[in-house]
Amino acid sequence: MENLLQLSTAHFTKGGYIIIEGEQNADCFYIVKQGQVGVFKEAEVTEEKDKTLGPGDYFGVISTMSSHSHIETAMALTDVDLIMVHREQYGLFIRKHTQAAMKIITQFSKQLRYLNETLAGIALKKTTETGGLDHLFEAAEYYLCQKQYDKARYIYTRFLKHCPRGKLADIVKGRIEKLNSYVTEVVNETEFSPDDVNRVYPAESMFFIEGEPGNELFVIQKGSVKITKVANENEILLAVLKTGDIFGEMALLENKPRAATAVAYEECKVMVVSRTNFEQMIQTQTQLISKVTSYLADRIWLIYKQLANTLITNPVGRMYDSLLIQLEKNRVLLESPNPYTFSFGQWELVNMVGLPRGEAGPVLRDLLKNTKIQVIDNKIHTSSVQEIVRQTEYYRKMDRIGKPRPQGKS
Repeated sequence: MENLLQLSTAHFTKGGYIIIEGEQNADCFYIVKQGQVGVFKEAEVTEEKDKTLGPGDYFGVISTMSSHSHIETAMALTDVDLIMVHREQYGLFIRKHTQAAMKIITQFSKQLRYLNETLAGIALKKTTETGGLDHLFEAAEYYLCQKQYDKARYIYTRFLKHCPRGKLADIVKGRIEKLNSYVTEVVNETEFSPDDVNRVYPAESMFFIEGEPGNELFVIQKGSVKITKVANENEILLAVLKTGDIFGEMALLENKPRAATAVAYEECKVMVVSRTNFEQMIQTQTQLISKVTSYLADRIWLIYKQLANTLITNPVGRMYDSLLIQLEKNRVLLESPNPYTFSFGQWELVNMVGLPRGEAGPVLRDLLKNTKIQVIDNKIHTSSVQEIVRQTEYYRKMDRIGKPRPQGKS
């Protein structure tokens, strides 16, 4: 492997630290060649436990491919020999080692789905794991109640395609018959062939609906896409994706129902990758596969940070940590003493930390007692990036030693 790719190797003696959580500028990941490596996190944000890795296992991929700080610490449990894969070598790596690339992407997809469900479960105080076709029916019922008859009718027809018989099918047929007189426009009037790699979706048309099976991922070439989810009798906007973004990868890679709904925000041109041609693309379009890997890694990194944020006990501390996450996400130099203006205001910050508005006033006042934090033109502004880092580290330290922070201290 090393000769083909001219990869470097590294040796660590027992007890040596290989990577440390929080370190910036991760530029390579490691494959264990010989020995054992222990991987652990400062705060376990999920039920995932510390891992012991052996020959053939890899670590550090998320931080390397997302170009973010390390989210885990790795230590040599024995003397170990490691193979180093630098970010710029990844395209050649996946061309030469297709199965390794598939293993990384598939595990990323499973991890992302699990983290998404964990985060959504915290936010909604209930599990949000999709219920398959039953949830597809519930989504149609929601749009029917909202009098969005075109969407409701389209989702009902999708339900019948996947489940043409049964009690719910009879109910759906009756719903469609009544809706035929109300629908003024047809969503997704165009039927695409599975061989249509390049497609155009009109504004408001649906790529897929949460709960239905899926075997395609999409790369946005022009336009934008809304990712939504129906939960607790509300439609939640999860994201707005733009040119260059990828969506739909989890259903393709895991052969599971869609976890959310994708709707064209405006007319969209997309490239479609199906399960049948995905492995072939690993060999022929390494740039696309590298992009899929980096995209998944970036989303995993962000969700892990958001989950870790929920463990901070003091809400002011969670606000500082959320600001730090945004700085890291935007790749701002954290050692900088320079000022920085965020793209959002105080109430968006309240939503980020999941704080009820009725409880937000005192917390915001406490945050703004720090003279280096201001709200200017409805945007949060700090006179020093280093101050955000310093405050976040302080609150994390207070949690570690279990001592409450005095109110009003900045």
